[in-house]
Amino acid sequence: MTEVTYDYNSSTMQVLLELNFRQRNSTRVIIILLGLFAFILFKDSSKGCILLGAAFALLLKNPTFAYSFGKTIQRDIVAGLRFILLNIFILIMERKQWTISRIFQERVKKHPEKTCFMIDDRSLSFQYVEDYTNKIGAYFKACGVKHGDCVALLMETRPEYVCLWLGLSKIGVVTALINSHLRRKTLLHSIKVANARAIIVGTELISALEEIHDDDEIKALPVYQFRDNDHIDKDNFKLFKGAIDLSIALKQQAVVDLSTDIVACKPKDKLLYVYTSGTTGMPKAAVITNLRYLFMASGVYHMFALRPDDIIYNSLPLYHTAGGIVGVGNALIHGCTIALRKKFSASNFWKDCIKYECTVAQYIGELCRYLLSTPAKPEDTQHSLRLMYGNGLRPQIWTQFISRFNIPRIGELYGSTEGNSNLANITNQVGAVGFVPLVARYFYPVQIIKCDEETGEPIRNANGYCMRCSPGETGLLIGKVIPSRAVTAFNGYADKEASEKKLLRDVFRKGDLFFNSGDMMVTDILGYFYFKDRTGDTFRWRGENVATQEVEAIITNLIGLQDCVVYGVDVPHVEGKAGMAAIVDPDRRVDMQHLSAGVRGSLPAFARPLFIRLMNNIPRTETFKLKKIELVRDAFDICNINDAIYYLNKDGIYRLLTKKQFEDLLDGHAGL
Repeated sequence: MTEVTYDYNSSTMQVLLELNFRQRNSTRVIIILLGLFAFILFKDSSKGCILLGAAFALLLKNPTFAYSFGKTIQRDIVAGLRFILLNIFILIMERKQWTISRIFQERVKKHPEKTCFMIDDRSLSFQYVEDYTNKIGAYFKACGVKHGDCVALLMETRPEYVCLWLGLSKIGVVTALINSHLRRKTLLHSIKVANARAIIVGTELISALEEIHDDDEIKALPVYQFRDNDHIDKDNFKLFKGAIDLSIALKQQAVVDLSTDIVACKPKDKLLYVYTSGTTGMPKAAVITNLRYLFMASGVYHMFALRPDDIIYNSLPLYHTAGGIVGVGNALIHGCTIALRKKFSASNFWKDCIKYECTVAQYIGELCRYLLSTPAKPEDTQHSLRLMYGNGLRPQIWTQFISRFNIPRIGELYGSTEGNSNLANITNQVGAVGFVPLVARYFYPVQIIKCDEETGEPIRNANGYCMRCSPGETGLLIGKVIPSRAVTAFNGYADKEASEKKLLRDVFRKGDLFFNSGDMMVTDILGYFYFKDRTGDTFRWRGENVATQEVEAIITNLIGLQDCVVYGVDVPHVEGKAGMAAIVDPDRRVDMQHLSAGVRGSLPAFARPLFIRLMNNIPRTETFKLKKIELVRDAFDICNINDAIYYLNKDGIYRLLTKKQFEDLLDGHAGL
């Protein structure tokens, strides 16, 4: 597979070489437009005056800035207007005190018979979803679940997944969206950290619940088991011991008007817990308020110019931000239709887009690579998509992807579940995760600061303040925390201590507060941002965050050895970083069969190390911390490493990495 490589440095050099002054004749017009943009964006006349003065001086005295400004002014005006519309919409919803469920009621009134969700051959109208969610809210209210309580939801993708948490939100209940791949210790932790008062589980995941049901706290929680309609009357259905058959209960529940309960809920109330892995080694429950959900979903809608008549194809998990918020949120808030698929299928992706007549589709980077790896077929370009949006599309395959599948527009997003450092690329700029208008570089709440690239720690000047990076300089992305605004608020995690660790104080001046994204970024002179890497111990694989400390703890318990270090390594032609574990085992006593079985039983597929390295010792720092930098550089290169390297085969067993497997990994033929 031929990959197109994009180098932002080359683009920057080209811009500099093409430098000209044609824009000087339109300086007055640009300044007027800039003034309007500054006034609306900052709502502060003093900042607007400063901005205008600085821009005027730069346009006349800095030819590089003048050229860049001229090249990006149309982009920045379009983005500015969309951003203004987004903020106005959020402000109106906040002033009206409308929650997500209240906004959805208005969408139902506007087009009750319009299709809200599609999956397989099923189609659910907006009115059906409204009635069904009212049943859910009324039922759980009668069960004694009250405003502020939390219910854990463990279920695979289906329209009822969204209905369950939306119905619970109507009575002010917070739903913890549990990753359906979690097992044992991590699953137990996820339920406990949310302080869940009940569990809703899909029949397909009962085995996962059985593994943790011996825990006293879990035993004490009521369990509601959900099954699809085609299973309701089957004789061979098995109900989990002590569980309530939720599907039957909802079938018997009458539709109840919950308008009074909905009005009692407020935009800043908690809506969901969405889990993200962090340096603590266990999933952290990020707080998603109604206002946060509104901003994330509406941000996509406005910045990428979606329309109410769009049909969006969403094959992503609904427990994640991408699928569950920026995907289905556009149905709940803006009236789009969402076509769901239980699990992503590369062979059926375009067939589904054609079948459902989709106009928009979602992606993550790994998904795009899977699609490119499939044999070419006629339906590759027989779809009606005008836009694909998501995050993680690699620059190396970007051009090839849009060319082969005839995608008119790519909307690349940057943001984290809990973070406030949000960016969007609305211009099809290859490789960019977003941009900040040049005139707003020092005012926009997202900044890149200088840091130690190995540790991710900010570098401060003699006065104790952080320093902004110049274009072309890699640094740490941070976002200013302004609690009063939905765009810049940081709601944190259920764990307050974990929330505090993500904050940086006294960054540019005494008393300011910024969110630490943990991501390394670089900008070019046009204001585009490019992702470089993640700091710390967490890496992404298969579209999921892998917390190394969690994996280290499990492997250490399995092998009974003191020293084990887990890290991510690059595999050519594959998104993210594959897990690799280095184990101190000078006598080579590790039983690989036992380790293989233990890893399979204790870790979800995305968290299982792809490589195991057995070493005589692992280098340490002066403070006795294990060094990972050298290990990451060595990776799995058996040509330059004398240690034994084991590879996780498709049958789930670790075996010595062969030269043929090594070559296949380098050439992209390993089937990853």
